[in-house]
Amino acid sequence: MQSRDKAQEIARTLQQLGQLGERAACLPDHLKPATRTEAYAAQACLEGLSAQPLFGWKIAATSQAGQRHINVDGPLAGRLLAERRIAAGAAVPLAGNQMLVVEAEFAFCMARDLAPRARPYARHELVAAIASLHPALEVPNSRFAPFEAAGAPQLIADNACAEYFLIGEPAPDNWRSIDLARHSVSARDGSGAIHAGTGANVMGDPLIALTWLANELSSQALTLKAGQVVITGTCIKPFAVKPGDHVMADFGPIGRIDARFVG
Repeated sequence: MQSRDKAQEIARTLQQLGQLGERAACLPDHLKPATRTEAYAAQACLEGLSAQPLFGWKIAATSQAGQRHINVDGPLAGRLLAERRIAAGAAVPLAGNQMLVVEAEFAFCMARDLAPRARPYARHELVAAIASLHPALEVPNSRFAPFEAAGAPQLIADNACAEYFLIGEPAPDNWRSIDLARHSVSARDGSGAIHAGTGANVMGDPLIALTWLANELSSQALTLKAGQVVITGTCIKPFAVKPGDHVMADFGPIGRIDARFVG
């Protein structure tokens, strides 16, 4: 099977599983991506099945807790599909979701394109390319069950477990004076319990994670585009949600964001 045909078939298979609310232990042997490049090619075909322009990107498994949660040893990039965005404060459907967790994340909206190049992007270049910072929530999911056994290439093809996401209002312009690595983030779950963490849980610093994403895309000949939003990974350990829960994440001076969950 030609590589393009294989990527398209992987994307169609995973899309069909999602539409039917079904899960697979793994892809058929002839469709399993052998490399990250093959997996990202399938992910690109998944983007092609979307009716809207790409909203942005996510980074999965940027914390040790996140890596343990999906049983990988490093971060994975995924696409944020515009039709999966939910307004802040609105209801998030959990029907068919097997992960049943929520994550509190920093989100960066980009001011300019960062095109592929041979030389890696540096942190200061990413900082200069940011238009705004936002609080965000992500509700991941997977088409594999058990997703812990799928492995990184299949999970990348599965859009790095992307599902629903919520983006809050932009932070005040002085956010650049905040040390995001040391910045505290907390979230109240449906029972009222508080879950806490810091930006350091995101690869040591959310800006390091953002830089990783730009270089990961560059290695795949992809451009991080102006106007796209990147959610950089959870600052707190993913915690369980169920229908009826109301979750509030507090990023201090950066802002707050909440979501309600329905069946």
